[in-house]
Amino acid sequence: MREIVSIQVGACGNQIGAKFWEVIADEHGLDPTGAFDGDTDLQLERINVYFNEARGKQQFVWGKYVPRSVLVDLEPGTMDSVRSGPFGQ
Repeated sequence: MREIVSIQVGACGNQIGAKFWEVIADEHGLDPTGAFDGDTDLQLERINVYFNEARGKQQFVWGKYVPRSVLVDLEPGTMDSVRSGPFGQ
């Protein structure tokens, strides 16, 4: 299976990247918290290409998907807006 890492650099790159992750999450049936909320198993078929499945606070609780991404910016304002956005947590 292939895995893709997104690298977002600068204000424009991070803003475009944030919108990209919203679209990809919607295509795979993920809500803003990273939980699967889709209707078909087809949405989960290749979800590991863009997302890692993270473990919850309890040892055996899985099901939250986190984007595989690296964000870089020298200005804190853009990073703050990405973090405070719908997919920032």
